[in-house]
Amino acid sequence: MLHLARMASDIELFDLWCSGDQGAGNELVRRHFDAVCRFFETKVADRAHADDLVQRTFLACVRARDQFAKRSSFRTYLFTVARHELYRHWRSQYRDRAAIDFAATSLQDLATTPTGRIARNQEHELLLRALRTMPLEQQMLLELHYWEDLGIAALAEILDIASGAMRGRLFRARQSLRQRIEELAGRDGANDAKDDDFDAWARSLRRKRLDSTDRTE
Repeated sequence: MLHLARMASDIELFDLWCSGDQGAGNELVRRHFDAVCRFFETKVADRAHADDLVQRTFLACVRARDQFAKRSSFRTYLFTVARHELYRHWRSQYRDRAAIDFAATSLQDLATTPTGRIARNQEHELLLRALRTMPLEQQMLLELHYWEDLGIAALAEILDIASGAMRGRLFRARQSLRQRIEELAGRDGANDAKDDDFDAWARSLRRKRLDSTDRTE
């Protein structure tokens, strides 16, 4: 049975899980657990909140199953649910919940304590520090693009933005990230972020990001 579950597609496993097959649910969680952990660990104040949000996201996927039209991948649906859980989490921390504009408010603005795990090298730390100063929506967009390798269509669905508009937002987010990294690099004396091929540099750190959130340690 386990072998059959591992051969099934995400959509097949999700349908089985929604029908009450806990084994199918366990396999689906196993496939996507690390990616959802990465999503939250850089966007909340501590590990306990991240762990709670991971659990809530998978459970919310089943509760909101009628909203999944299956025109896109389960992974895209999963990150869409994760985004809503993240926004719900931060709004719950503030009395004036409607006042939080995630297109303008950064994690640095929201969190009162340092966030995330310590990066394993200077380049990775530089990137994480720059991302935390960006509006949360831009941080989310860039991390999903660079670290989860999601394209325009998936990003547009996750953030509920038209594909044409998403191209412009991604371009502006890249430019903003590059500027922030160059400012931090100049301040700290680092220079690796000034590579001519910025996208290649950012993507080259994906392996380091995966290593830094490896939960088998």
